[in-house]
Amino acid sequence: MRAMVLDAPLTPLRPSELPDPPVERGQVLLRVRGCAVCRTDLHIVDGELAKPKLPLVLGHQIVGEVIRGGERFAPGARVGVPWLGWTCGECRFCTSGRENLCDRARFTGYDLDGGYAELVVADERYCFALPERYADDQAAPLLCAGLIGYRSLRLAGDAERIGLYGFGASAHIVCQVAVSQGRRVFAGTRAGDEETQAFARSLGAVWAGDALGGPTEELDAVILFAPAGELVPVALRHVSKGGSVVCAGIHMSDIPSFPYEILWGERVLRSVANLTRADGDEFLELAPAIPVRTEVETFPLEAANEALDRLRRGAVRGAAVLIV
Repeated sequence: MRAMVLDAPLTPLRPSELPDPPVERGQVLLRVRGCAVCRTDLHIVDGELAKPKLPLVLGHQIVGEVIRGGERFAPGARVGVPWLGWTCGECRFCTSGRENLCDRARFTGYDLDGGYAELVVADERYCFALPERYADDQAAPLLCAGLIGYRSLRLAGDAERIGLYGFGASAHIVCQVAVSQGRRVFAGTRAGDEETQAFARSLGAVWAGDALGGPTEELDAVILFAPAGELVPVALRHVSKGGSVVCAGIHMSDIPSFPYEILWGERVLRSVANLTRADGDEFLELAPAIPVRTEVETFPLEAANEALDRLRRGAVRGAAVLIV
């Protein structure tokens, strides 16, 4: 099979011909139809996440067609493969509805080869049936950008005035969900990024501007999608008493020290880790009902390095998707 392989951090992905992956009991073999590119992929390539499996096929927002294997899905079924690829089912986290925190969890495109390839194997228990209304490229970003964004929104509580700082793949999906729930969305971007600010307003944001400056009114919550630790104290200053700041990324640069007074007043600072299968089932039922529209730019598989570089430069509107 054709694949794009990471041999070592800080090196370009290498176009390769690999043996077809073996299929074990409980797994399905999928023909990859599309795979969205995630900032987590970029963190792995840039060496910011430690100890990935190497060599590695990246990619954890996979839309694939079942070829064979497993019992849940018939051959020809279209399914989605997310970041969470396996959990032990036995630890205190798994048995308390928090499988996203499993100490032995294995992740697609990190511990397990992912979707930057023609074929992939996945544990059938961690695959999702996909809504029919979405084409392959439109469905792919729902599987991480959508899922982690949705979990972040839930953990932000019932915030009516909600900031989304870092308006990329996740935020453009979450914005639509929040607006459908009657919330007011405030989109924080880099200063002067008028194109992204206009994009946010087109999706229902009531304000879009410089995240560092912030809106003119206090917020009930801010979700940080930008992996910039310096935004944490900024966001704390933008939320009212009792508000929350939710860090949605798997990696963030160091958070600078800040005075206790900006946390005081029962403000909450928290992170979001991974997702659960329950999150996926809930969100993938909700998305077509809103309906969420995903904005995508497509690339051929061989252009994975270009897609990653565009993402690194902040030059992708919505989500980048590899079409295989």
